[in-house]
Amino acid sequence: MAEQETARDILQRVWGYDDFRGDQEEIVETVARGGDALVLMPTGGGKSLCYQLPALLREGTAVVISPLIALMQDQVEALEQLGVRAAFLNSSLDPERRRAVEQQLLAGELDLLYLAPERLESASALLERASISLFAIDEAHCVAQWGHDFRPDYLGLSVLGERWPNVPRIALTATATVETREEIAERLGLRGARQFVSSFDRPNIQYRIVPGKQARDALLKMIRAEHDGESGIVYCLSRAGVDQTSDWLNERGIDAMPYHAGLSADQRSRNQQRFLREDGVVMVATIAFGMGIDKPDVRFVAHLNLPKSVEGYYQETGRAGRDGLPSTAWLAYGLQDVVQQRRMIDQGSGNAQRKRAQSMHLDAMLGLCETVDCRRVQLLQYFGQPSEACGNCDTCLEPPPTFDGTVPAQKLLSTIVRLDRERRQSFGAGHIIDILLGRETERVSKFGHSTLSTFGIGRELNEASWRSVVRQLLARGILVVQGEYGVLAIGEPAVAVLRGETAVPLRQDIQAQTASRKPHKTAARDLDEEAQARFETLRAWRATQAKEQGVPAYVVFGDKTLVAIAEANPSKQEDLRGIFGIGEAKLERYGSAVLHALAAR
Repeated sequence: MAEQETARDILQRVWGYDDFRGDQEEIVETVARGGDALVLMPTGGGKSLCYQLPALLREGTAVVISPLIALMQDQVEALEQLGVRAAFLNSSLDPERRRAVEQQLLAGELDLLYLAPERLESASALLERASISLFAIDEAHCVAQWGHDFRPDYLGLSVLGERWPNVPRIALTATATVETREEIAERLGLRGARQFVSSFDRPNIQYRIVPGKQARDALLKMIRAEHDGESGIVYCLSRAGVDQTSDWLNERGIDAMPYHAGLSADQRSRNQQRFLREDGVVMVATIAFGMGIDKPDVRFVAHLNLPKSVEGYYQETGRAGRDGLPSTAWLAYGLQDVVQQRRMIDQGSGNAQRKRAQSMHLDAMLGLCETVDCRRVQLLQYFGQPSEACGNCDTCLEPPPTFDGTVPAQKLLSTIVRLDRERRQSFGAGHIIDILLGRETERVSKFGHSTLSTFGIGRELNEASWRSVVRQLLARGILVVQGEYGVLAIGEPAVAVLRGETAVPLRQDIQAQTASRKPHKTAARDLDEEAQARFETLRAWRATQAKEQGVPAYVVFGDKTLVAIAEANPSKQEDLRGIFGIGEAKLERYGSAVLHALAAR
């Protein structure tokens, strides 16, 4: 590396980027000078560059602590395509390959070495013999004990500052509240580190939350209308839900695969590799899937169940649109989700402190679902970032009507109170709604509930509307869920509602629209017809290249680069120089092949 080469020189030569984004340049300079940094930056914001570039500026090898063994290979392959010397050490390597990597490290032949946190202790003796330029701790929120992705192995990473006091450290995460940020700094021994907090806003993602009834049908409609033939992730709460949804989508012509801990490690690996390496594949998964996923062209992330926290929701939806192109975060949410989540917390094995934390996380998530204001404003507010209405979420595009729900709330609460006081009985939402609607069901007859004074007084609303009322009262704590069977009881705020001292404005659910923006087939939808044809030619060429090399398609070139090439319509190799994402190594490796593919159309 030439000594006079600057960070900007390397940015252009290696990555093919003309400029840094946000705080990237200042972070790079901080670490390159030997300072510690704690970086909070949204997914797709360019976190990896913040340690990869200083690794090329400093003498020695950068050690990257990454929690996902399965993704290290893809990260290393992507760096190798850029001409960067990178390797990983994890349990997937055979002894011969492991020794070869260790020898490369000791010989100073690596710019970056990826390491799983659980291997740090066993690798410490090796690292002490090597020249280490910096330590990068990716997914640093895994150290937060009350967080959604806590990993015990991360607690041991505080040793880095003690054993290598003169080696700079950079910890990075895509999600953290102020409290989590403080916990990361404390547990990793980074109290004195410079903190860089980027905007959490992902303006290219459109947030949409729809009623949970017939959620799969609504999901299928959304995929077909807006993301046909594009990659996406569908999250389900249970393994059974994953398997059933994956099968259901496949039966309807969507190329979907399951991913959960119940599958064999081999099957999970095969499915993950196929998702990463092919276009247009949908992964149906539990939240066990996704951390560290570098696939930039995930066009939608859907949730068929309510996430447990806003942080988890933000982290999961952030896997969409890492390339900055328009993408969708879609969530189907219903009453059963609320009941189920409350019951899971109550019956969970955690102590009182953990259950309180879980309840607070769920309350914040329910608030996001039930808001009548801009979703993005509420989401960013959770992370302490003020903002204005975005114009690109469902509540901005189609503001939901509200109504005075005080009387319906009083009717529902009165029914619960009468069942408790007059009959010493408790029931779930379905039975209480049957009473309000005046339905002579078998259970209503069995318990003699048609004689209650509230029987049939709720016919002004239909069942779906009553379920919405119950859901919103649960979100506000006016109703609570109790016991193993999820029966409803009144919460503390209900007393003021029953007395008429507190009004209860409620949102009126509107049916999910098929598409709030123009449907599109590819990332190149804004190109003219000729440029779109060139883009498709380049996509086909890229797929062939990726298959031959056994690497993900985006490792060759991302969609954003293909769009730029299609727009430029180059006729000679020099025309490719300076195009976004084409550095010197890729220009030399692929330049003539790209021109040949375009000429052969």
